[in-house]
Amino acid sequence: MTTVDPRADLSALRGPDGWGVRFLVGQYVSLMKPRIIELLLITTIPVMFLADRGVPDLLLVLNTLVGGTLSAGAANTLNCFLDRDIDAVMHRTSRRPLVTGTISARSALLFGVSLAVVSTLWLGLLVNWLSAALAASALLFYVLGYTLLLKRRTAQNIVWGGAAGCMPVLIGWSAVTGSVSWTAFLLFLVIFFWTPPHYWPLSMRYKDDYATAEVPMLPVVERFVVVARQIVAYSWAMVLTSLAVIPVQRVGWVYTVAAVASGGLFLLEAHRLRAKAASGTPEPALRPMRLFHYSITYLTILFVGVAIDPLWHVPLPGLG
Repeated sequence: MTTVDPRADLSALRGPDGWGVRFLVGQYVSLMKPRIIELLLITTIPVMFLADRGVPDLLLVLNTLVGGTLSAGAANTLNCFLDRDIDAVMHRTSRRPLVTGTISARSALLFGVSLAVVSTLWLGLLVNWLSAALAASALLFYVLGYTLLLKRRTAQNIVWGGAAGCMPVLIGWSAVTGSVSWTAFLLFLVIFFWTPPHYWPLSMRYKDDYATAEVPMLPVVERFVVVARQIVAYSWAMVLTSLAVIPVQRVGWVYTVAAVASGGLFLLEAHRLRAKAASGTPEPALRPMRLFHYSITYLTILFVGVAIDPLWHVPLPGLG
């Protein structure tokens, strides 16, 4: 396979006035992986509404979002620092700043560590120290547990590594209540079970990239039909856990309809993928990215339901 040094056409990234402050700021922001952070915020804000059973203090919401964004950005930046060798050989990551050389490894490391310190202090001083501790533990687990230990050693890397991405639920809940409840833990598990059926379809699409980088993602080491079966299993666990929130939190029709409708569609997509994989359909016709994209829609619908239900609470019969 012929590889292309991504730095060979680095000049294409230059603006008419050279790098410029705006361009470099954009490069540092890209290290934080803002699109991933968007997903984390989708889960944080609604949970704060549910924990408050109404509209939480808006300054508290802002401080929680700022601190959470900085903490997630720190984790993603340090992930880029540690995975820069992998990113260099994978096509979809070959334009990241540490690969192209627009940001040095030392600068990225300092940036990531600084974000980690600032985010922890921000949450501790302006929200509460429980939220700060949860954010710091998520950061450390993602960097040390997932990136350093799991990602390159086990095909179940994303299953356990995804636990870090579940922490915003607990952070949002603890920001409002100063504690963690069974409801928050169930929503944590929803995202935990959601992560494999969200990420494995992406890994199926980019199987060759991961194989080239020698990262043992499940689709690299197992047949697609095996991966699809596990996707179905995790999808069922995710939907059933989302339904368990109904009696525990005594939510109403809004959340219930959102969970049942979006969960039902998720299961249909997961079973469609399994059926195609079982028939031996090759990856291009398998269309695993269809489930990947819907998984984002699912999470959005579910947590919009989480946010709206306490504002427009229509109780279910027998739950009050």
